[in-house]
Amino acid sequence: MATKSKEISELTLVELEKKIRDTRHELLELRLKKKTGQLEKSHMLKELRRDVARLETAAAAKRKTVTA
Repeated sequence: MATKSKEISELTLVELEKKIRDTRHELLELRLKKKTGQLEKSHMLKELRRDVARLETAAAAKRKTVTA
């Protein structure tokens, strides 16, 4: 589910914040599955962490342009 930069740039600040919240929730669920030994796709942890970072960066840039 790697989120592309182009997709991210088209989102509004509210949509970005919702996507961040959803992605973090999904990451939490995967971490819990990993701890219980039910996780099959361990590479998804890395992907989701990077997605959160991309989304956070885009949200910070949008917040900066809104306040400036």
